[in-house]
Amino acid sequence: MAHQYAGILGSLAMFVTLARGLAHGGSAGAVCWAAWLSLVVFAAAGYLVGWIAGRIVDEAVSRRITVELAERESPAAESPRPT
Repeated sequence: MAHQYAGILGSLAMFVTLARGLAHGGSAGAVCWAAWLSLVVFAAAGYLVGWIAGRIVDEAVSRRITVELAERESPAAESPRPT
């Protein structure tokens, strides 16, 4: 999940920076430098956000499975065994 967020946010930031630079008539070197820098910064931020989101989802699923397994085992332990 983290790699997907990094790829999407980094690419989007680079595209927006390139479009802004071309629209404002910036020099090629300055536009490319700004686009590369925005790619690196937003890819790092996207990786961090994706990593946090992945951890939250993993913990929620793990907690849900633990609760459901405990609920399934609980009635079986409480019911009387036939003799």
